[in-house]
Parts: sequence; structure tokens; C-alpha cells
Amino acid sequence: MRFLARTVAATAATLLLLATATATAAAPAQAGVNPYTKVPVAGSLGTYQVSGVYVAGVSSGGYLATQMQVAYSGRIKGAAVFAAGPYYCAQNNVSQALYGCADNSLPTYLTNLQAYTRTWAGYGWVDPVSRLSGQPVYVYHGNNDTAIKKSVTDDLVRYYQHFGASVQYDSGSSAGHAWVTPYGTGACAATVSPFLNDCGTDPQNTFLRKLLGTVAAPNPGPLGGTLTSFNQNTFAVNGYAAGLSMGATGFAYVPSTCASGQSCRLLVALHGCQQGYNSVGTAFVDRANLNQYADTNRLIVLYPQATASAVNPNGCWDWWGYLGSTAYPIKGGLQLETVMNMVRRLGG
Repeated sequence: MRFLARTVAATAATLLLLATATATAAAPAQAGVNPYTKVPVAGSLGTYQVSGVYVAGVSSGGYLATQMQVAYSGRIKGAAVFAAGPYYCAQNNVSQALYGCADNSLPTYLTNLQAYTRTWAGYGWVDPVSRLSGQPVYVYHGNNDTAIKKSVTDDLVRYYQHFGASVQYDSGSSAGHAWVTPYGTGACAATVSPFLNDCGTDPQNTFLRKLLGTVAAPNPGPLGGTLTSFNQNTFAVNGYAAGLSMGATGFAYVPSTCASGQSCRLLVALHGCQQGYNSVGTAFVDRANLNQYADTNRLIVLYPQATASAVNPNGCWDWWGYLGSTAYPIKGGLQLETVMNMVRRLGG
């Protein structure tokens, strides 16, 4: 009965998050600029000369990005987070996720989250918090995003600053709840599928400069690398990605320079709810404006994929414990460790 109650609660939570998002659509979708894309080639993940690992994500992917960085701050050297709140905000509680970490009718209990992080670091469940000090972090929140209230994202910034991270906060845009990209198909203020909005700006240039230091201009023409589709079951901690609410297929973009043996950096790019391959195809992979920068900056991009399931009907990443494990935000967390297995295979 406890499992049934938890399943019903988790389903209700994701449905309510969806209702919040779709109800706030501020404008109809518009046709964006079409990027050059690559047809995925089925294969396996290779191993490369990776000199540093970074993570970026939006919405539930933003929450997972922070979980990855905090748990593995010795390995993850920086993060870009769009439309999300502080680490462990939900505290394994659906109501807190809804009303304190999406809406702000409850507080985020920020000081508790900071205390949990320090305690868990002492246990070795996450890396020492000292490793967050000085790390580059880029945070984005649009003024028309009502799915994640600005005060929640403000607390994400305060969370990172508390541990000494170097935070750049972009909160002046009129964006809705979305990943903002020059290749977006939605109007800036909209909150509509596939949650890729064009605001006439290039946040990827901004956050990559924050994370990497210097960034060459993106490749505006045909892409020179390879987009590989790979079997996520190979990396799932239980050997079965669907049992973790993850898709059977993930993607990785590898520039030719990285494939030839040159030293490259690795960026893990985490989609949001209803934005994975089984919901919108390769829209996020194609339009996130990351492959274009990857080509000219010796950057491998890994695109893990979540998918819908009985406890997760909108294909979100697990940032409130819907898989039934309280360990979801720490080392060994089911989805977190599965993605880290992919990182390790790539050489990160």
C-alpha cells in the first residue's frame, strides 16, 4: 500500500507540473532557424582523451545537473542550470517538490539543504564541499517561467554561493520555462513543447565561456563530427534502463578532432520533462546549440535520455525520489550513477 500511495503521489506530482507548464504558455510557437544536424549512427560509446567534465541541464535536467555536480564535484568541474532550484530541494517529498521547489508557497529550506550537503560530504556520500569553491556555475531563469518560480532559482544561486562557487546569474530574459537557444522553435515567453525557445540571444556562448574560459565561434555550417546513438542498458546500474525510467537509447556527439585523439572536454547535456527522445525525438539534441560549439571547441556532448514510466509519466529526471530510493541525489543514486557510467566510458 505504501508503494501504491507513493506511485499515485508521484504521478499526481508530474501531472501537476505539466499542468503548471502548459497553462503558462504566453505565445504560440514560431518557426526558428533550422540548424545543420547529423543523422544518428547506431554504435557504442568510445573512450577519448577527456581533460575535464561539465554538466548542463534544464528543469528536471537542471536539478539532476546540480545533483551530479555536488555528488561528484571532484570530477564535474562546472555546471549550467536552466530553470531549476537548489540541490536536494524536494527532500524526497512530492509535496515539497511541488510547493517548495516549483511553486514557492513553501520555502526551499535552504539552510537545511546546505547542512545536508555538509553532513553527506562528511559521510563520503558526496564529494567534499571544498571542491565546489571557485567552480564556475551559470544559472538561467526567464521572467515568464512560472513552472519554476524565480525565488526558487534565486535559492539555487545562494546555495552555490554558500559553498564558494563562482556564479553567473542570468535572470533578465523574458523566457518561459524552456532551454533558450538560437535554434528554438518557440517564442521567447512561451512554455510549449518542445520547450526550446528563441529569445534572440545565445546563452550557450555565455555559459560555455563561463565554464571553459574562452570559446571559439560555433560552426555555422554542416557539422563535422559523428552523432552516435547507443544502448543505455549497457550503463544502467540494474542493466535495464526502462526500470530506471530511462530510455533504451542515448546520444553522444563527438567532433572529428576528438575522434582523432586530441584532448577534449566533455559536456553532459540533460533535457527536461517531456523533452527526451521518446517525447520529441532528437529536437533537444539537434537544437540545443551545443553540437555547433562542440565542433569548434573540442567538446564532446553526451545526451542521456529519461523516459516516461508509471511513476514518471512526463519523462522527468528523478529529482524528488520517484524511483523509490532515498539515495537519488548522492553517489550510487540510480540515474545519477547510470549517467556517470557513461561519463566514465567516454573517459571523463
